[in-house]
Amino acid sequence: MIAYLRGRLHEKHPNRLIVDIQGVGYDVQVPVSTFYQVGEPGSDVTLRVHTHVREESLQLFGFATERELDLFQRLITINGIGPRLALGVLSGIEPGDLVKAIRSGDIGRLTTIPGIGKKTAERIGLELRDRLPPSLAADASGGAEPGVRSDVLSALLNLGYHRPLAEKAVDRVLSGQPDGTFEATLKFALHELAH
Repeated sequence: MIAYLRGRLHEKHPNRLIVDIQGVGYDVQVPVSTFYQVGEPGSDVTLRVHTHVREESLQLFGFATERELDLFQRLITINGIGPRLALGVLSGIEPGDLVKAIRSGDIGRLTTIPGIGKKTAERIGLELRDRLPPSLAADASGGAEPGVRSDVLSALLNLGYHRPLAEKAVDRVLSGQPDGTFEATLKFALHELAH
């Protein structure tokens, strides 16, 4: 089993990376959040990996953080959720928000993830609510006012930004300025997204 890969990023696509390790290219499927965290082609990259073996194929699923890998592995233990759907879940919601939604039983939030219907959302909440360790509960948004965060996030989504990227930018801004106003937070988040 392959547990991690360290090499040079050869190609970068929103759902997959090709990592060159001493002349061998590993095709690794990744969530959108990992896509945005790794550098550009030619840069060094380290990924935590889940190796999925089936009779006809061997697939690698890569993650920038241990937290994403942990959530992925917990998701695929649920009946009816395979690796591709679990990857879709992690691409549709930030890990911290996923943990919050599961812990609070927020089925409505889970059903906003593409490919997740009400029954699957209920199954995720039911099966994982009591099985998430405290280490997964760390919240990237710091002490931010929930209203400001959700308002700025909504504004960014209306401007056409992808949810995981927008959430990451807002959380970075709010971790440095937890008491920011809507206008200031939006301005700095747009600045983050521009770089």
